Amino acid sequence: MSYTHYAASMLDTPNYQTTEKVFTLIDCNSFYASCEKLFRPDLRHRPVVVLSNNDGCVVARSKEAVELGIPMAVPFFKIKNLIKQHRVGFFSSNYALYADISRRVMSTLAQMAPNIEVYSIDEAFLDISGCSELRSIEDFKHYGHQIRERVDKWIGIQIGVGIAPSKTLAKLANHAAKKYPSTNGVVVLLEPHRREKLLKITAVEEIWGIGRRLSQHLHNSGINTAWELSCLDPEHARQQFSVVLERIVRELNGESCLEIEEVQAKKQILSSRTFGYPINTPIQMEQAVSEYTSLAASKLRQQALQTKHLSVFIQTNRYQHDRKYYYNSSSSYLQQPTDDTRTLTALALRLLKGIWRTGYSYNKAGIMLSDLYSSQVYQPQLFDDDIQNMRGRYLMQTIDQLNLKQPNSIRFASQGFSKDNHWAMQRRYLSPAYTTRWKDIPKVQ
Repeated sequence: MSYTHYAASMLDTPNYQTTEKVFTLIDCNSFYASCEKLFRPDLRHRPVVVLSNNDGCVVARSKEAVELGIPMAVPFFKIKNLIKQHRVGFFSSNYALYADISRRVMSTLAQMAPNIEVYSIDEAFLDISGCSELRSIEDFKHYGHQIRERVDKWIGIQIGVGIAPSKTLAKLANHAAKKYPSTNGVVVLLEPHRREKLLKITAVEEIWGIGRRLSQHLHNSGINTAWELSCLDPEHARQQFSVVLERIVRELNGESCLEIEEVQAKKQILSSRTFGYPINTPIQMEQAVSEYTSLAASKLRQQALQTKHLSVFIQTNRYQHDRKYYYNSSSSYLQQPTDDTRTLTALALRLLKGIWRTGYSYNKAGIMLSDLYSSQVYQPQLFDDDIQNMRGRYLMQTIDQLNLKQPNSIRFASQGFSKDNHWAMQRRYLSPAYTTRWKDIPKVQ
């Protein structure tokens, strides 16, 4: 089917009887690059790229950068001439900025639906099943445009909106909303004939949950489009492929198999970085591990979680063939779950001592917290020191509040002074913390 025929089909909006389930998928357009443009009006129509850790590769591109032909994951040094020639804006990854803008977007979306599932930093599912004011296809389209306008007006971020009776179809609708400009960023797939038209022009590998290996198996079986996949008997899909593919087939036919997860239970928290410069001394590695433990503990408290298991790993650069490769890790259980940075750092440093080997140049380290519990439901042991635990919680809350107002203002001695951490990740092109640091707040002249 041609693009013109598909675009024309979006204009027909008959009445629609609300099904049992209706999902909306919101996806921010070129999120990292859009955040960088937000406080830089001079970049509004210019290409922008965001770089990976240590400014190594391109990990995000604005629409203009994509049109310019800059590929994803290309090493930064390979496109420096292109950047200079086309005045491309380039930035180190500003995670604090992206996380704060994401929080604002998700907070806005939460006001527009009964249930929300934050799927990633720039995506969220809304469950709008049974909304009495949404009676026709035109109502759903109007609702989608209302979301777009509010997020754009309140935060300044452009989004795509996909509305469908299953999460897989909502993903597909969102993909079409971004791909076809005539949809104005909103696609509603609540009618079978509309779904059929879009499925017939969608490659099977573009379906949510279809990976490279599975798509190759499907192609070998003569299934090349999403429509051909949807015509597969679900029982046959399970027998020949897997229960996952059976679920995808059912979802493509409008049968909801995936519910909204209002609170996604984290299985683990990983804090890891590649160093800006190699580490050769134990004291530098202790500072790095302490830094990563502090970051992970802060994430625990933000999500009201506690951990009972901690792992530490260190490694050298596996690609430096002139030097011997070394990797090692160690882990341990705590007697009771905790989110206290002091307890976790003490354990992490004790584990580090056991795996440190002198004579190597280390380029990466990290810590992993697992066996997580909700801090609100965990039952303390009989002989726990409640007063000491309460003091520890108040101390951690105070540190978090101070660091929220002024990042990095309170540090533990084992982390060292941030200005002395020469091994820290290189971010030479880091934009200001426009929304999380007082001195970086934009000033109007």
